[in-house]
Parts: sequence; structure tokens; C-alpha cells
Amino acid sequence: MKIADKYILKQFILTTIFGLITFMAIFVIIDLMENLDDFLDNNVDNAVIVQYYFAFLPEIIKLMTPVAILLASLFTTGKLASNNELTALKAGGMSIYRYMLPLITVAFIVSIASVYFNGWIVPYANQQKFSIERKYLHKNLESTARTNIYLQDGKKRIVFIAYFDGTTGTGTRTSIQEFTDSSLITIAQRWDGVQFTWDSTSQQWSMLSGRHRIVQQYGESLTTFDSYTFNDLTFSPKDLVKKVERPEEMNYTELGDFITRQLSSGNDTARWLVDYHNKVAFPFASVIVVLFGIPFSFGKRKGGIALQVGISAAVVFIYMVFMKISNVFGYNGDLNPLLTAWLANIIFFTAGMVNILRVNK
Repeated sequence: MKIADKYILKQFILTTIFGLITFMAIFVIIDLMENLDDFLDNNVDNAVIVQYYFAFLPEIIKLMTPVAILLASLFTTGKLASNNELTALKAGGMSIYRYMLPLITVAFIVSIASVYFNGWIVPYANQQKFSIERKYLHKNLESTARTNIYLQDGKKRIVFIAYFDGTTGTGTRTSIQEFTDSSLITIAQRWDGVQFTWDSTSQQWSMLSGRHRIVQQYGESLTTFDSYTFNDLTFSPKDLVKKVERPEEMNYTELGDFITRQLSSGNDTARWLVDYHNKVAFPFASVIVVLFGIPFSFGKRKGGIALQVGISAAVVFIYMVFMKISNVFGYNGDLNPLLTAWLANIIFFTAGMVNILRVNK
């Protein structure tokens, strides 16, 4: 590694750390001001408040890392340009590509680390944060009871539960209809029962005090039963209460398993698939913003650090807005979930490369 690389990286890394700490502090102060009344009204202890924001920090780091890296790349490049050091590097034969190499390398390493951090560390911290909100602030409360539940289990089965208590894993007035094919037009058989229970040991559902009707070509047969066990239903009580539908509380593996269960149940998984792919796509925003941002500061410009901060905020704001808008199309099934998650990165990468080619002329 050349002396110039070490000098550039030192400025870049120190500015990234400083920016990240600054943004974290601002984020916490603003959030504390918004929630202070809630904390006081609910007599929340100071220790719990500290625990709450300690659990909140990973989510803040996740969101602010691309902002800090963009600010560092702009500030480092702008400072070198203002001090004519960038001119000296150019005179020594350093191209924009060679200059960006160490910065892109660090940003790529950060992105790889962020995939694990965002996929496993952040969801665990969010669980602690939401738990405090539910217990002390009475936010994001989720009842374990559900009424009038309809779901498709597989391609040929429809399940209706009039009332389900997630605490006991018991449902009442349940109907399960199985059709001849995936068109869900012709019923092949149907079960209706008074009670529907979950056996956590065998991981199976049982229907109590019910009737089983089999529809045949020339008639139908009807039998009653005290208990009927289903060994091929693919959903569990937690799928019914939908407590795990918050992607920010599930790690990468848990979200993948949840999507698999929903797919096997015949449910639309577009929303969860977008969030699943976002857990990988968003960390690479750190690389994208470096590619997009450095050309803005590669020439000598007026404005100093205020301009660098302004450009950083504008670029990240546009990136976030575009990502949110594209996610809506993905949630609605209008775009492929994988393409939705990576669309912002693809467009900003393309724009960054065009800007680099323009500057390099």
C-alpha cells in the first residue's frame, strides 16, 4: 500500500467514524425529544430508557452508515482538492479510478460486514426495542387473539377459523375445505368442527366435535367425529396470530423460513420477499454512494464542508425516497421482489459510473 493510499484511508476512516457518531447522537436526541413525554407519562425508569436506546443503536447504525460513508468520501476528496493535494496526486499519474480504489475497498468491506450486521444483529436488537415499547409505552401492541381468519393452505385447501386464541393455541368454529384442483371451484371434501387445537409435541392440528363431508361424482358421504388429526397442515399458531410478520424483528434465516411457510400455504409473499432481499441490497448502498458521490468533489469546488454535508444529505435522501417508492411497487407485486430490492442500487450505480466517466474526460 502506497503512502498516498494510507493518507487517503486515514482521512476517510476517521471522517466515517466521526460522522457515524455524530449522526447517531443527533438521531438519539431527536427521538428522545419525541418520546420524552411518553417515557414520563408511563413513569419509565432511567435504566429502561438507557436500555431502550442501547437497543435502538444498531438500527440507527444500519440507517446512518451509508450517510457517514458518503459524507466521508465527499469530505476527504473535497479537502484534498481544496488543499491542492488532489492536483498533486493527479500530476503524479493517479487517475480517478486509482484514487477511488482504496475507498471502494473499504466501503465494500463495510457492506459485507453490514449484511451480517443487518441480517442478524439488528433484528435481535429490534426485538428488545419493541419489547420495551410494548411493555412500557404500550406501542406496537399485538393481540394473540384473531377473529374471522381466512387462509389458503397449499394450492387446494382453504381454512376458516371464527376465533383463535394464540395464547392457548385453540380455535373455535373451524371449517377446512379441500378442492379438487388449484382453481378452488369444486369441493372434494370438507371438515367442520367446534374446536381446533394445536399439539406442540406432535406439531399437528386436531379438530374436535365435528363433521367430515366427502363429495363424490354421484353423491356425498357425511360422518361425524369426536377428534380428527390433520398431519399435513403447514401453518402453526404463530402464523395465525401473525406476530412474526414484522421483518425488522426477524433475522435473515427466520424471515426466509417464514416466507417458505407462507409459500407452502399458498399466500402472497411479495412484501416479505422484498424485505428479505433488502436485508442484502441495502448494505451495499455504502459502495453505491461512494461511486456516486466522489465525482462531485473530485474537482476543486467552493462551499467547504457545508456543501459536502448538503450534497450528502441530498443524495441519501433521494436514494431513500427512490427505494421506498420502488418498494411499494414490489409490495403490490408489480415488480419482481429481487429487482425491487436492488433497483435503487442499479440506478445509482449506473448514474455514478456515468458521472465518473464524465469527470475522467
